[in-house]
Amino acid sequence: MDSMALLLAATLSAGTVLAIAALGLLVNEKAGIVNLGAEGMMLCAAIAGFAAVVHTGSTWLGFAAGMTAGALLAAVFGVLVIWLNTNQYATGLALSLFGAGFSAFVGIKYVQEKLPEQTQHALPFLSDIPFLGVALFRQHPMVYIAVGIAVGLIWFLGSTRAGLVLRSVGESPESAHALGYPVRRIRLAAVVAGGALCGLAGAYVSVVYTPLWVEGMIAGKGWIALALTTFATWRPARVLLGAYLFGGVTMLQFHLQGVGVSVPPQFLTMLPYLSTIVVLVLISRNPLWIRVNMPTSIGKPFYPGS
Repeated sequence: MDSMALLLAATLSAGTVLAIAALGLLVNEKAGIVNLGAEGMMLCAAIAGFAAVVHTGSTWLGFAAGMTAGALLAAVFGVLVIWLNTNQYATGLALSLFGAGFSAFVGIKYVQEKLPEQTQHALPFLSDIPFLGVALFRQHPMVYIAVGIAVGLIWFLGSTRAGLVLRSVGESPESAHALGYPVRRIRLAAVVAGGALCGLAGAYVSVVYTPLWVEGMIAGKGWIALALTTFATWRPARVLLGAYLFGGVTMLQFHLQGVGVSVPPQFLTMLPYLSTIVVLVLISRNPLWIRVNMPTSIGKPFYPGS
């Protein structure tokens, strides 16, 4: 029973990384922009957050540094694809490659650094409940913040004027422009907000989830988060559920190794990426379902006045 509670707790922590990053990418794509640079942004945010905590001792300043790094890289990406009309896919890949190289270069002197001892988090009274206390109520606050972000996005996209305008820009930027909305600025704001969330996810990895810095430590989580938006058909609640599903698969490999299951460790390491491929293959069997749910103008450039 205790092992299952610990597995569930680890699943929530692992899923939080994917949830925050995927929600940021969902905001991008709701505005019609595809950013393939999530991996690079998360890596740069991871080293920025780690370095900030090393020098200040504050976890929350580390999160702020990660969000800032992600937002700045996303702003550069946004200017290139929205104003200079560069190819979104090529620019995103370039950003991902840049982030991997730049973070490795900057992080050389932080490889041996250690973070201050972390505070143990527990919700009063609730953390003492058998099984549920260990599984749900002894998490870092960022786990609960991720759920709050998902709930906030559901409300924002479905019940606010700004959310409806954002969706209209992703569905038909020409119509939104004709109604007087600044399509380019709205798209840039969405890209920067999405980058900040990817940065928060990256900082969470290096500051809380795996409190250290090593080159390439994001290990494909940015790509899984990108796939997760399609898996969730661009709906925040499904993003959250999908993130915990992938998080569970990730932690299952360690659980199976811990209980002595005689499976080659290489196969267990493959599980998260294999499950991503399987899910995408299953989804692609019904392209109509994807087209009905995806923003109509996703990935398409917009030229005002054309």
